Amino acid sequence: MSALEEQLIQKNKKADQMYNTEVMLPISEIQEDTIILKDGWLRTIIKVEGLNLDLRNDDETLVVLEQYKRFINSLDFPIQILVRNTYLDLTQYIDHMQKNVAVITSPALKSQGEQYVNFLDKISVQQGLIFVKEFYIVIPYYASSNDNSMIKKPRWQKLLAVLETQEWVDKIVAKYRSFIKQRKFLDVRASVAVEWLRAIGLRAERIGMKDIVTLLFSAYNPAVHVSQADFVE
Repeated sequence: MSALEEQLIQKNKKADQMYNTEVMLPISEIQEDTIILKDGWLRTIIKVEGLNLDLRNDDETLVVLEQYKRFINSLDFPIQILVRNTYLDLTQYIDHMQKNVAVITSPALKSQGEQYVNFLDKISVQQGLIFVKEFYIVIPYYASSNDNSMIKKPRWQKLLAVLETQEWVDKIVAKYRSFIKQRKFLDVRASVAVEWLRAIGLRAERIGMKDIVTLLFSAYNPAVHVSQADFVE
């Protein structure tokens, strides 16, 4: 291999490292249920199960809407509401059913169980038959800065912050100290939001590291099967 070819290979490797997906993401690391961005600011995600208002009468619907309006008006910090359209993954349920059917001794029951598993397997293969919506609320915290000023920050400044890949030791230490100090303020915001949502009658909870990684993986890799997003602790 000539010296010119070696230089071209090294140049391509550097280009791949510079412009890979990890570099383009604004996320530095995830600590339990908290996301630390490259600029040092924090995020947490609350998963909310939706309500079917069609199953409620008019009075109940008005009560839910009024409580939701009060929740929004009571917030003194910004939130982001994320609604994802996705397909229900039956892989784990099918595996669970296959294990249970395998130990059935009655031939009649075992035959019915196998038919049921085959039916579920066809649904799982033909994605789109079971369509679900997922609801999330993203809560930010900007340390020693005004929320509105950070939200209105020019896009080019946000992009430059994301592309800043080099994190020196002093920057990493400062970011960790800031995380320890500022996380409690983010926890308060998350607790307030969860309590309000539960008062409305919604099931809400902060998601942990495993669910955050899975959510991010599926969001940035929609064509890859969800089973590959499983996070091993």
